[in-house]
Amino acid sequence: MERTHYKQEINMTEPLMTRINELISHYPEGKQKSALIPILHEVQDAHDNWLSFELMNKVAEILQIKPIEVYEVVSFYTMFNQRPIGKYMFEFCQTSPCCLNGVEDLMDYTCEKLGVGIGETTPDGLFEVRGVECLGACGYAPMMQLGDFYKEHLTKEKVDQIIADCRDNKITLHDK
Repeated sequence: MERTHYKQEINMTEPLMTRINELISHYPEGKQKSALIPILHEVQDAHDNWLSFELMNKVAEILQIKPIEVYEVVSFYTMFNQRPIGKYMFEFCQTSPCCLNGVEDLMDYTCEKLGVGIGETTPDGLFEVRGVECLGACGYAPMMQLGDFYKEHLTKEKVDQIIADCRDNKITLHDK
């Protein structure tokens, strides 16, 4: 399988570095690797919600760890993106409770509505649909995560409204 190498401008701003250093300070000397996941979140948020190899290498350099240690974490967790993604990432839970409540049909419906397949970004760069592992909201199935927020008890009508709200820039993605 051919792997595409996406280019990304690295912009480690002073506020970002201050935040990174503050996160590192929570751990004992020599244990700075423990800050890796929160640092990756901060760095990804500051870089259009994705992490290039160059950016992962920069994180490794800052933490004084091997780049492979960063790659392993980024490739394991679906919350880290290794390529440019749509502004609105619809992450549908695909575990048993959501599947029993029709999430697969909703994913197909959403993809058809947006004209993309799973893991594809719409040509305008606004939307992407993904299936992810358990989001821990089984009692609200079917559900998805959109940014930092859960969208629960989904129906086709609710999906239509979410898409319309995204297009109208009425959706908040982050709580910070």
